[in-house]
Amino acid sequence: MNVAVAAADAAVPDVLCVRDLPFATLEALLAQHDLRLHGVEDGAPIPGSFWGEPEAGVIASNVYVRGDTPVHSLLHEACHLIVLPPERRAQVHTDATDSDLEEDATCCLQIILADALPGVGRARLMADMDAWGYSFRLGSTAAWFEHDAEDARAFLKQQGLPHR
Repeated sequence: MNVAVAAADAAVPDVLCVRDLPFATLEALLAQHDLRLHGVEDGAPIPGSFWGEPEAGVIASNVYVRGDTPVHSLLHEACHLIVLPPERRAQVHTDATDSDLEEDATCCLQIILADALPGVGRARLMADMDAWGYSFRLGSTAAWFEHDAEDARAFLKQQGLPHR
C-alpha cells in the first residue's frame, strides 16, 4: 500500500457518500425541486465544484456528484439552488451565492431534507457536517440548527420551503 495514499485516506472524515445510497433516491429528492442530478465517473473532475473534488458541483439546475461525494455536499449544493429564485438559479455556475442569509438557509434546508433520505436523517447529516469541518458560532451544527437558525427558518418559510 502506498503510504501517501493511506495517509490521505486517513485524513478524509468518515461521512456518508453518494455511493452509500441508491442514486435513484437522490435523483428523486432533487427532482422534487426541479433539479437534475448527474453522476460523474470516479476520479473525473466534477463540473461546477467550488471546493474541488470530491465536493458536489452546480451549474444552473444541475447538480454533479461522484460516488465519493459526501451526501452533505450534494444536499448543500442542491439547497443553494433550491433557495434561489428561478432567474438566479439559471445563472449559477460553481458559486451559488455570497449572501450570508442564503448560506444559512442552505445549511438549514440541507439538514431538513436529510430526513427524506432513508438511512441519513438530521442527526447523521449534522454529525457528518461537523466531521467535515462546517463551522458555526455555537460550536456544533446541531447547536446552531436548534438555537441559532431562526433567520434561516424565516427565510425558508417566506420562500415556501420546508423550515422545520
